[in-house]
Amino acid sequence: MSTTTATKWVLDPTHSEVHFKIKHLVISTVTGSFKTFAGTMQSAGDSFENAQVELTLNVDSIDTNNAQRDEHLRSELFFEAPQFPQIKFASTSFTKSGEGEYQLIGELTIRNTTKSVTLSVEHGGTAVDFSSKTRAGFEAAGKINRKEYGLTWGGVTEAGAIVLGDEVKLALNVQFIKQVD
Repeated sequence: MSTTTATKWVLDPTHSEVHFKIKHLVISTVTGSFKTFAGTMQSAGDSFENAQVELTLNVDSIDTNNAQRDEHLRSELFFEAPQFPQIKFASTSFTKSGEGEYQLIGELTIRNTTKSVTLSVEHGGTAVDFSSKTRAGFEAAGKINRKEYGLTWGGVTEAGAIVLGDEVKLALNVQFIKQVD
């Protein structure tokens, strides 16, 4: 009977990005990101199937390239950053769906509301860097309905256009560093 040693990985924020997109006035898309985040992954050896993934995003680090809008998003009308300073994700399954492709399912918590979310993940590969550290890269994509997480602010213009869409597209480009004991 063989036992596989757990491999620990830590997210490298210098080589990672967390983005979101949402429709504005139904005619264009606003893109934003979180600048401060952390994450870990624990896998069985060098296989990523069934890995346990945890991510934490700091709400105060939201950036849509517009300071006034960012303050609005941090306010009680949206994320309510003082009371709910972090968005959290904890995986419940990470299954291989094809060559270098995975389905990541987990619990996403925003404003103290937790819902299951599914992300499509592409493993970009694993490489050793100049300092002999093993790195693994992943791109993940999915979508959520913001209203299911209590992000219900909205409005309608005088002409009847909806100010903000409900669907939020998520895009993560992350790199993890293998931890050596």
